[in-house]
Amino acid sequence: MQIISSKENKIYKLIKKLKTKKYREKEKLFIAEGRKFLDFKYKPRYYILNENDIETYSYLIEKENTYIFSENLFYEITTQINSQGIILVYDYIPNNIEKLNNDIVILDKVQDPGNLGTIIRLVDAVGLNDIILTKGSVDIYNDKTIRSSMGSIFNLNIIYLETNELIELLKEKKYSVISTALSDETIDYTEMKLEEKNAFVFGNEGNGISDDILNISNKKIKIPIYGSAESLNVGVATGIILYKYREKRMTEK
Repeated sequence: MQIISSKENKIYKLIKKLKTKKYREKEKLFIAEGRKFLDFKYKPRYYILNENDIETYSYLIEKENTYIFSENLFYEITTQINSQGIILVYDYIPNNIEKLNNDIVILDKVQDPGNLGTIIRLVDAVGLNDIILTKGSVDIYNDKTIRSSMGSIFNLNIIYLETNELIELLKEKKYSVISTALSDETIDYTEMKLEEKNAFVFGNEGNGISDDILNISNKKIKIPIYGSAESLNVGVATGIILYKYREKRMTEK
């Protein structure tokens, strides 16, 4: 067993670089931290252990892709205040635009990594499988997104498209586009009618959904606000609408 304490170590250098989107995209690798990520079907490329937590992860020590870092070196790369002593490096998760289901979620330039992670978790929780993000949205492999997804990122088919590519896809596949918006045509979200194929669109935290997507929307829905709040967080709004969607789907059976 070898404890690595040099910043010249190639795995240490790799992890430092993977904190940037540019390098993640180049290597097609990302970082996840915490023992929770050991529970999923995808196997890591590398296991990184803190020397102080060897006993906790003793069953990993003999793996040839396990690296044990000195405490000082490990705390150079951890992003958590109360680390669980394990960091994992994964290959990018496969996606497939040819296997979209009848009901999908679209995120239009969502910027906050925590919001994205929460939405990924919500989509997984309501039993949906597909998210399409417009280019300009936050990176799904941002460490905050990974952490707040709580592993649900491994269960979904997540794709990035340019807005014009997305619009072409929605038309070609004949999705009914349901957008959250405020206009004269907006109806209460509880009154939305589901079609055979539905695409639920949620927008940027500050600017909402782009006009290009609103213009092709078949339905525009809103969540009423009864108090003085100006608006709802996009993650909260997504949860409310997707659970209403699930309720409506269940009543169809």
